Amino acid sequence: MSLITDTEALAAFCDRLKGSDFITVDTEFMRETTYWARLCLVQVAGPDEAYCIDPLAPGINLKPLYDLMADRSLLKVFHAGRQDLEIFFNATSEVPAPVFDTQIAAMVCGFGDQVGYEALVAKLAGANLDKSQRFTDWSQRPLTERQVVYALGDVTHLRKVYLALKERLAKTGRASWLDEEDAVLTSAETYKIDPREMWRRLRARTRAPRMLAVLRELAAWREITAQAMDTPRQRVAKDDAILELAASMPVTVDDIKRSRLAKPLASGRYVEGVLTAVAKGRAVPDAECPRLDREEGWDSQAPRAVTELLKLLLKARSEEHDVAQRLIATSDDIDAIALSDTADVPALHGWRRELFGEHALKLKHGKLAIGLSASGKRVEVFER
Repeated sequence: MSLITDTEALAAFCDRLKGSDFITVDTEFMRETTYWARLCLVQVAGPDEAYCIDPLAPGINLKPLYDLMADRSLLKVFHAGRQDLEIFFNATSEVPAPVFDTQIAAMVCGFGDQVGYEALVAKLAGANLDKSQRFTDWSQRPLTERQVVYALGDVTHLRKVYLALKERLAKTGRASWLDEEDAVLTSAETYKIDPREMWRRLRARTRAPRMLAVLRELAAWREITAQAMDTPRQRVAKDDAILELAASMPVTVDDIKRSRLAKPLASGRYVEGVLTAVAKGRAVPDAECPRLDREEGWDSQAPRAVTELLKLLLKARSEEHDVAQRLIATSDDIDAIALSDTADVPALHGWRRELFGEHALKLKHGKLAIGLSASGKRVEVFER
């Protein structure tokens, strides 16, 4: 089998890849019952050879692989590589760079939103992928030859996909459009988790600074606890329970028991942590309580008619320029633009602003109109 299980073979393989124009990389990992992803397999292909690397093999040292990932002269090609890159960052505190993500490149080249690897391989490499091992447990050993062959397909076909997309980008002059996305992918800040900022993900239905202070402490407690126990955050406490606790601000165990959503936390290992977090939030000085900007609150909803018009404009511009809608602007971008002309969102910067953002602002202020073409089969944008 094309499977590396010892450090010496790994070092020799990585040495042979040095100086290549690019390598393709993929990982298999398990995360269903843990906070941190458990790396189970790494697939790497160079121009002429491909191997699976077994990180669970007894005694293997992955340093040669990590050194290869850190080589700034070597392009690393992934498909939908954010989780793969996060694994390398958590292992080494360094993000592999430079990178080329074929899913993002495919979106720029008109293959639609979040195009799957299987579809790209069929269209650009002319191959059909084996689907038989899609739900395999990659942590089980020994690995079978069928598993290894299946896993290698994720990087061997990726070579052709990358070369085809690279050629298309060169022809369309859109290669620079990937720069912003690649900068996000290779930034360490993308993968750092600040427990004290996790409350922002919970969409509290309030602007009350005191409740937000309690919510911040509870969310931070949950995140730190989940990390320490290596268990999914939702297994520590559900989002609804955290929001309910922030609203009720319990002082005693009996207070927790009065909440149907939070009651499971009233006994066992977490109760002390919950009460301590609530107490910390209640004790935050008024001036230091967090506050939401106008555009952040759940109640800061843009007029629905405006957002629907902007979404229609996005669809029209996407079809006209053959670029995936999600890459141009997200739903959050649309909402933010509807609320503010100066919203700090990607859709109002760089090539996205030229392609869509400027048109969105003109549409908001009545300088553009949207209608049907003479044939009635296509949406068109008109200057007013």
